[in-house]
Amino acid sequence: MLSRTADHLFWMARYTERAENTARMLDVHVQTALLPQSTDDAEQGWRAVLGISELLYGYNQKYDQLTQRDVIDFMVRDPNNPSSIASCLRQARENARAVRGALTTEAWEIQNATWIKMQSYLQTNALEQNPSDFFEWVKHRSHLSRGVTIGTMLKDEAFHFIRLGTFLERADNTARIIDVKFHGAKESQAQKHNGQSQSQSQSGEKGDGQIDFYYWAAILRSVSGFEIYRKVYRDVITPERVAELLILRADMPRSLLACMGHVLSNLKNVHNDVSSDTERFAGKLHADLKFARIEEVLDAGLHDYLTVFLERIFELGNRISRDFLVPLAA
Repeated sequence: MLSRTADHLFWMARYTERAENTARMLDVHVQTALLPQSTDDAEQGWRAVLGISELLYGYNQKYDQLTQRDVIDFMVRDPNNPSSIASCLRQARENARAVRGALTTEAWEIQNATWIKMQSYLQTNALEQNPSDFFEWVKHRSHLSRGVTIGTMLKDEAFHFIRLGTFLERADNTARIIDVKFHGAKESQAQKHNGQSQSQSQSGEKGDGQIDFYYWAAILRSVSGFEIYRKVYRDVITPERVAELLILRADMPRSLLACMGHVLSNLKNVHNDVSSDTERFAGKLHADLKFARIEEVLDAGLHDYLTVFLERIFELGNRISRDFLVPLAA
């Protein structure tokens, strides 16, 4: 396959997955913003949303204050934000248009129709009236895109480059969510312990427990993991088990281990004369996850572990670009 064709297919899938992941994060925060919380906690939550996508600097350059309305507008509509949902869906459509011959008619029509409908959304106040409906629509269109790809495309190199882009992007996003959310939980707990007297702590114990439940449940819902957690553990939600589910469970579709398993298998299916080192690099990353134990990860420090993982994912993306895709401009 021509590297330019592979490049367009790979990035079409990454941008589609990125739009869905952004919609998931925003939807969960819109829902959790309805829970009782202080102004500082609410602001910290939206700051974390920007931090996950490394958009805090760009947001601060444009806005003087941090508000829910402005964060949603920045991450949904803003054409100057390359990670906004509108930008991602536009890029997905443009990449698909460039390689229409490599896609089935159904796969192209999903991308094209999604962008057309997105434009109509941007011209109305539907997002402001019911943001959750809009985010569900984005997720649904991403599901349709993946389903049509699996159901209509020949399982050739084009298919494998699409799947490779999907799971590489998903692994990166899941790791960012875990890292930012666990850091946010630690900071929030530290502030509560430092700011409460013993009597306040006793009177608020039940309320804090309820808030913690909704907090961790929201994290699970952001990766479609709430029902899976209940089925696997059948117990109260604990941070350690949330981390285990999202990092080390091979049967959890959005876990790091599951994503890396798909990345590795698709890499093997597009093997070429120069990709052996990249496959070996991906295989080692997959093996490190497969044979890890959550106790070891937590003892070593979750933040440090995920920081290293994100660095390795970034390096893997660079290696894939070097071996298969259009070379980056010097």
